[in-house]
Amino acid sequence: MKRREFTKVLGLGAVAATVGMSRPLFAASSLERIKATGTLRIGGVADGAPYYQKSLMDGSWRGFYIDICQKLADDLGVKLSILETTWGNSVLDLQADKIDVFFGLNPTPERKKVIDFSGPVFKNAFTMIVHKDVVGAAWEDFNKPDLRIAVDAGSSHDAAMSRHAPQAQVARLKTASDATAALQSGRADAQCLVMVLALTLRAKNPSIGKLVMPTPPDFTTSNAGFRREEDQSWREYADTWITSQRDSGFVKDAIIRNMGLVGVKESDFPPGFEI
Repeated sequence: MKRREFTKVLGLGAVAATVGMSRPLFAASSLERIKATGTLRIGGVADGAPYYQKSLMDGSWRGFYIDICQKLADDLGVKLSILETTWGNSVLDLQADKIDVFFGLNPTPERKKVIDFSGPVFKNAFTMIVHKDVVGAAWEDFNKPDLRIAVDAGSSHDAAMSRHAPQAQVARLKTASDATAALQSGRADAQCLVMVLALTLRAKNPSIGKLVMPTPPDFTTSNAGFRREEDQSWREYADTWITSQRDSGFVKDAIIRNMGLVGVKESDFPPGFEI
């Protein structure tokens, strides 16, 4: 081997050795990183009240998921760091390792292909906002051919109506706001929404209609999402912690307390409300 070639090979070997020494032999798990850095990184949606809300005045955060995440950070003995994101970008932020957890995701089949989930943080009951002349207490009362129900197409509300009211006239519109507009204009007799959204809507516009939680109760879930990794210790720790906070009543109290951000009082919740 010529001296010039030997020197080149030797130089490449030195670079490779340096790179190898600069990288850990094994990537730390999320739980190890959180403890080592003393920081829990979460995502927050600035205009996501009552889940999340960022103050335009001083940049501070409120919302029931902020309260829940702050307690999680306190129990871990670390500080809470909040990255502003959107509902749509939260999964990408998890995959890119920008955040350690995002609260407020439903584990849809598509999401479950790319990230992992906790068990339910809380159960969000399906409810109906109905015109005052519509009478109904059970799902079967809404399964009538002459009843017009508005939903946002492809949503969990849409799926609930397919399950419970296949005989009704279901108007599948682009967004939940479009469905609300149909209800307000009289083009629909009712709108299906999960309870948190329904209560928020009625707080803004009490005259829009009555809130009914049909029986038997049907729920979707709000869960925490995690970056997929081989070491499951972080997801398992958080999942156990979430269960304990739900069982203790902390999650329910945080939800009821922060519904005040959207003008909802505890007395506004329908009888039988549970998480």
